[in-house]
Amino acid sequence: MTQTAPAAETTTTWNLDPAHTTVGFSAKHMMITTVRGTFSDVKGTIVVDAANPDRSSVEAEIAVASISTGVEQRDGHLRSPDFLDVDGFPTLTFRSTRIEGALASPGDRFKVVGELTIHGTTREVTLDATYEGQGQDPWGGQRISFSASTKIDRRDFGLQYNQVLEAGGVLVSHEIKLEIEAQAVKA
Repeated sequence: MTQTAPAAETTTTWNLDPAHTTVGFSAKHMMITTVRGTFSDVKGTIVVDAANPDRSSVEAEIAVASISTGVEQRDGHLRSPDFLDVDGFPTLTFRSTRIEGALASPGDRFKVVGELTIHGTTREVTLDATYEGQGQDPWGGQRISFSASTKIDRRDFGLQYNQVLEAGGVLVSHEIKLEIEAQAVKA
C-alpha cells in the first residue's frame, strides 16, 4: 500500500486589526458638499486560499455606535432612528459569497461579492478590491492589507430620511460611497 503525503495547507486566516483598519463612507450634503465619516469599531476575518483564490472569504462586523463624522450633533442624528437606528440595529455586517479574481502581487485587483446588512436589510454588493501586500511586523507577526470600495443606495437598506431643498435636490444624497483600508494579522 502506497502512502501519500498530506496536501500542503494553502488556507490562511487573518484577523482584522481595528487600529489599522478604516471603514469610511461619504455622502453629498445639499447636493454640493461631500461629507465623510468613519466607523472605528470593526472586527472580522479574512480567509485566503492561495491555491483556490475563489474559495477565499471575508466576514466583518461594524458597531454602528462607533460612527464619527467629526460633528457630534450629526453623529447623533446618524445613530438615531432617522438613519442607522443604533438601538434597533447595533451592527452592520458583511459576509462574502464569492471572490472573483486572484491575488499574487501587490496592486492586483479583484472583486469581493457578498451580503451587506444595514438597518436589518441585506443586499448583495460588489467590492472592488486591491491586494496591497503583506509583511512581517516588528513584533514577529505577519500582516496583510487590502483596500476596497463600492457605492450603495441607502434607500435599498431602508434608510429613507431626507428633506427636499427649496432650490431642488435633497439634503442628503441617496448614493453612499464606502471605502475600506484593511490590515489583518495572521491568526
